[in-house]
Amino acid sequence: MTHDGSDETRNGALAVSTHALSKKYGGETALDRVDLRVPEGAVYVLIGANGAGKSTVLKVLMNLERADAGSAQIFGLDSARQGPEVRARVGYIPERQDAGYRWMTCGRLLQHVAAFYPTWDSAYAERLAQALESRPAQKVGALSKGGARRLQFVLALAHRPPLLLLDEPTDGLDPVIRQRALAMLAEHLADTQATVLIVTHRIYEVESLADHVGVLRQGALVAQMPREELQRTVRRYQVEVPDGWEAPPGLVIVGPRRSSNGRHVQWTVVGEERDVTERLALAGAQVREVTPLRVEDAALAFIPDEGTR
Repeated sequence: MTHDGSDETRNGALAVSTHALSKKYGGETALDRVDLRVPEGAVYVLIGANGAGKSTVLKVLMNLERADAGSAQIFGLDSARQGPEVRARVGYIPERQDAGYRWMTCGRLLQHVAAFYPTWDSAYAERLAQALESRPAQKVGALSKGGARRLQFVLALAHRPPLLLLDEPTDGLDPVIRQRALAMLAEHLADTQATVLIVTHRIYEVESLADHVGVLRQGALVAQMPREELQRTVRRYQVEVPDGWEAPPGLVIVGPRRSSNGRHVQWTVVGEERDVTERLALAGAQVREVTPLRVEDAALAFIPDEGTR
């Protein structure tokens, strides 16, 4: 079942939308009819295990990969048919370092890229590079994984695009630079009107920024909703049940079912707390405690068998 909290966004402007987006690599399904909805101005965090399809979504949006079926739009532009126009509106941090321009220095590459963006802010690019300790004289081909990530941050943010697509943006960064990069991203969002789609398995790092959350599991989008809805409707219930008790039909239980001492169970249940409590009581169970969850724990409940690695 897909727990889709996107009804309200369908009536508003969407920065990113996909419709039945599907992609296979050989016999492996990377994306399975994904309907992504990212409202304009949102910080949308898409999580999932490695291989769940997160990076493939961004590659299709950037027209770096072609979907087998379905469609993808950015600000109403079709990603497949209007790739250059789409990319002009996007700041992109890819999953892996691009092997191109290896002979250039970092400083020369920034100058080269700046020529393609009328909105390039040279002073801002220099401030980002200094804060992230990106060395202008270093050759791109000689960069470490962390060094490449720092350069990609500058390239993505310096032209102040209306959309940021960030694939594991802190991957390879040491703890100090990681915190600095996240702080600069928060500052960027405060100063620049932008929509952000972040794919990550480190949801705890960007939890404070997220206002929408999506969950991919084995290529399928199993949940997407605003942050407050996720925290309101996904909660942990301590329940006492009689012998032989069965959950009422239609009760959406996600995550592990743990039993402590006989008739006491702990479940993570999707639904409004009052409704869930009433349905459990009518079925003969006694709710002993209801616990709100952090954004990370609520989201991870939808992928209990996979975790986020």
